[in-house]
Amino acid sequence: MPQGSLRKSNDKMIAGVCAGLGDWLGWPHGRTRIAYVILSIVSAAFPGILVYVILWIAMPGPESR
Repeated sequence: MPQGSLRKSNDKMIAGVCAGLGDWLGWPHGRTRIAYVILSIVSAAFPGILVYVILWIAMPGPESR
């Protein structure tokens, strides 16, 4: 596994959070996005959105390499 997850600028839909998590987990980015959306819906959506925003703020961007 890579050292830490970074948000991705070249493979992002919104902020690159799921692409960074996918790299960190070793999963394809599409599978990571689908899993995150399903998990968010199952958990009544709001916590998933809140966690996404927190990760967006907390994860270093690609410019911090």
